[in-house]
Amino acid sequence: MNTRPIGRIVAGLLAMLFGLATVVEGGHVLFGGPDARAAAGDVVPFVLIFNFSAGFAYLAAGAGALLGRPWTLPLARALALATLAVFVALGVHVFTGGAFERRTVAAMTLRSVFWVAQALLLPRFFRPAMASAVTIVG
Repeated sequence: MNTRPIGRIVAGLLAMLFGLATVVEGGHVLFGGPDARAAAGDVVPFVLIFNFSAGFAYLAAGAGALLGRPWTLPLARALALATLAVFVALGVHVFTGGAFERRTVAAMTLRSVFWVAQALLLPRFFRPAMASAVTIVG
């Protein structure tokens, strides 16, 4: 059995809630028509599409954590790295004069912190052999 199931369950539920909110909000802006798009302000399209798509991976990572699946660990690491990469790309976009919303920067900060925390903490909630067997090569 897993050594700290309550931590794994909390991490999984948080990831699933975050994923659901991300898919709903991103879907509303992407598919809600001109009024939804206008209400969102200066949307950065690549950030919106990444976040919406990643929301489904958040749901998968949350489910994996809840079920104690070892593939959750590399998925959380990949989400952390991908989110940081998109955040860097957003920074380039901003510094080259691209239009953006401050709330996009705040949201990407939250996403980055959340997924880095998940990537660092989830291994503690799995059996030691399972956590060490799943590593990123590099």
